[in-house]
Amino acid sequence: MHFGGEAIYLTIQRLLTALAHGASVVGKSTLLAMTEYFKSMNEHSLKKTLSKLNIDGLRYFDSIGSTNDEALAWAAAGAPDLSIVIADEQTNGRGRLDRKWFTPKGSGLAFSLVLRPTATLRPHLSRTVGLAALSIAESCSGLGLSARIKWPNDILLNGKKAAGILIETVWSGDDVDSLVIGMGINVHKESVPPAELLQFPATSLEDELEKEAPSRGEILFSVLNAFVRWRELMATDELIHAWEEMLAFRGRQVQVQTGGDSSIIGELLGLESDGSLRLRDANDKSVIIRFGDVSLRPGA
Repeated sequence: MHFGGEAIYLTIQRLLTALAHGASVVGKSTLLAMTEYFKSMNEHSLKKTLSKLNIDGLRYFDSIGSTNDEALAWAAAGAPDLSIVIADEQTNGRGRLDRKWFTPKGSGLAFSLVLRPTATLRPHLSRTVGLAALSIAESCSGLGLSARIKWPNDILLNGKKAAGILIETVWSGDDVDSLVIGMGINVHKESVPPAELLQFPATSLEDELEKEAPSRGEILFSVLNAFVRWRELMATDELIHAWEEMLAFRGRQVQVQTGGDSSIIGELLGLESDGSLRLRDANDKSVIIRFGDVSLRPGA
């Protein structure tokens, strides 16, 4: 009888449960080591996991400074569309506004996609962050979790940040050559930064599931599968409507920091066709936000 890696992993989990209740089968340290092995990522397992998707290139690193930096250099050198850079550990990851992104070894997903826009998609590049956010949120929803998108680039589970997105551009003169879409997902508990480093409450899939999360390879496949599917709909109203339906704080009073000490307060109504945020201010006027950080208004 042949057992795949996931089946062996589940068997080990059952044996560990038995050991916890006093059974004596084999050494617990051996089983723990085997469990860690089957939770681990490597280039071979990732290629096998992603073989059903149209992924044209894969670069895997046990440890890297930043997957986005590697992907930007690769894109500038001609990386094909939908190439991916992924690392088990990221030591110098970053998010929007140069905020640090925490990815200890074996704990989360840190990867970057190279996207070469077609002529059809070029007028809709401002929707790219929604494409990425929907792909992660939909994957979380598939696990039975209630995911919401905190505009523009964070995924919330129970009001806490579980994933983030950073999009950077490779230019060719005045034209966009390619986009690099960095995604970070807190999978295991160890991926959540210490409280003193947080600017916003954070969580992991494992914390919210209250049990062992699926393997990182499985989660990666789910996110990329959704990404490929939603990309085909990027120029349609369907993507905007789906993104809008998953917006955090919709219908509530929010405060948007737009730079420095400037902020705008209003009721979050939804999205414009380019992915900009639409608010209603105290004077009942529509306000369009193209850049900023959204939070619930205190007392809202």
